[in-house]
Amino acid sequence: MRTLVAAGAALLISLPLAACSAEDTLVIHSENGDHSFKVEVVDTPETRAKGLMYVQELADDAGMLFDFKESRPVSFWMMNTYIPLDMLFIEADGTVLNIHSNARPHDRTSIPSDGPVQYVLEIPGGVATKLGIEAGDTVEHERIAQ
Repeated sequence: MRTLVAAGAALLISLPLAACSAEDTLVIHSENGDHSFKVEVVDTPETRAKGLMYVQELADDAGMLFDFKESRPVSFWMMNTYIPLDMLFIEADGTVLNIHSNARPHDRTSIPSDGPVQYVLEIPGGVATKLGIEAGDTVEHERIAQ
C-alpha cells in the first residue's frame, strides 16, 4: 500500500498543488488565544497522498488541512517530506484529538491518530508547542461543522 501511495505521489509531483486544492483561513482556539493559519485543503486520495512532500519551506502561519470526508483512524509518515511538521489530528466537530510534534523529515515510521478523525492539519514543526496549542483545543474552518 505504501509503495502505491509513493508511486501515486511521484506521478502527481508534476501537477500544481493549487490545481488540486483551495487556500483558506483556519483558526485554532486555544487557552492562550486564537491562532490563524493560511491552509491549503486537500481532499482527494491523490492530493492527500502528495501532501507536503517535496516542500522545502513553510511559513509559521501556513499549513495543509487534510479532509478525509469521514471519521476514521488515520496515519501519516514523512517519506519525501523535507521539513519537520506538527500533525494535529482533528475530530469531525473540530476538536483536536492528539498532536504529533516535530515529525522527522524522511522518517517512514507510522504516525497514527489516537482514534477516528476527519481532519489532519500539518503545520511547521514546533509551532504548536510555541503557540501553546494542545489536544482539546478547537479548530474553526469552513469545512468543519461546529
